[in-house]
Amino acid sequence: MKTMLAAATMALSLGASGLVMAEPLKIGMITTLSGGGAGLGVDTRDGFMLAIKQSGNKDITVVTEDDAQKPELAVQIADKMIQSDNVDVLTGIVWSNLLMAVVPGAVAQGKFYVSTNAAPAALAGQGCNKLYFNAAYQNDNLHEAMGEYANKTNKKMFILAPNYPAGKDSLTGFKRYYKGELAGEVYTKVGQTDYAAEIAQMRASGADGIFVFLPGGMGIAFMKQFAQSGVKIPVMGPGFSFSQDVLPAIGDAALGAKASGQWAPDFDTEVSKKFTADFQKEYNRLPSIYAVQAYDAAQLIVSAAGKASVKDADAFRNELLKADIQSPRGNFKFNTNQHPIQDIYLTEVVKKDGVLTNKTVEKIFTDHGDAYAKDCKI
Repeated sequence: MKTMLAAATMALSLGASGLVMAEPLKIGMITTLSGGGAGLGVDTRDGFMLAIKQSGNKDITVVTEDDAQKPELAVQIADKMIQSDNVDVLTGIVWSNLLMAVVPGAVAQGKFYVSTNAAPAALAGQGCNKLYFNAAYQNDNLHEAMGEYANKTNKKMFILAPNYPAGKDSLTGFKRYYKGELAGEVYTKVGQTDYAAEIAQMRASGADGIFVFLPGGMGIAFMKQFAQSGVKIPVMGPGFSFSQDVLPAIGDAALGAKASGQWAPDFDTEVSKKFTADFQKEYNRLPSIYAVQAYDAAQLIVSAAGKASVKDADAFRNELLKADIQSPRGNFKFNTNQHPIQDIYLTEVVKKDGVLTNKTVEKIFTDHGDAYAKDCKI
């Protein structure tokens, strides 16, 4: 009897102090682990799992499956994870068309989704939802930064992206800030690997600069072909076009390319240096933007789970909103639409100790939000 009373007293004391008793949390990670976009998904998975490991929380389980960059497969996996695996939170999708296929059904079934990358405009404005958070950015953001940068360096830009939601958001974002002339605006097929026709257009366009958003294998193919073409027009892009996961495959053709990002491996803060060193030690390679975004997504989930039960959706959401984490990227907080407000930087591809990487050049935006938050009514 005394033991039971002591236990009851302790439980009341913990409740009064606001502490949460440990309870299992299951996370479903759907990401791209095969095909041309596999490098992005691998970095997403590895960055996420590093944060989970470092948390030491033995009550968190992560179930991971490969979406093969197919929307219909991603939906099937999400439904299985929700209905059979009983996950509490979903995460991990790299591609915006896959995210658009999965998120509406997931939140309709009462599940949280914390995005590690994809951030389509449709889910940032009128389509926002209390259960949907983005730990990365809003799709337009890094492209907006390059539009702002191009104002200082170029008078006539040729812009190119794949024809899917993130591609459309990318060029919309670039044009929102770029005030110069457009020599051409082209949308390519998703997964395209032959860019001979587009490079010929660029050569003949009279452009003094080229902006490309081509993540994963698309960017690798384009940059190699562009280098072989002999066209000397400077190329720039968002951080995804020259992220750490694709630089080894692109090779020296990427040297000197300017890009934008909310983080780079040379950030001179203790948090960033520790993250970079820990990632290298764990995986024997430098992390990319995809890795740091996923690392922060996991940190957000771990932080919320330590203070509120995911079964209490309002309480769990309120803890996510606090963004109570130490991010390698530095300043990080959520906007009213549950997308980040953060600094965005200009980077340049350099070779350091024989390894291609991105060097921070200057800050482009401070505490930058997105254009769609005003339309979100949550």
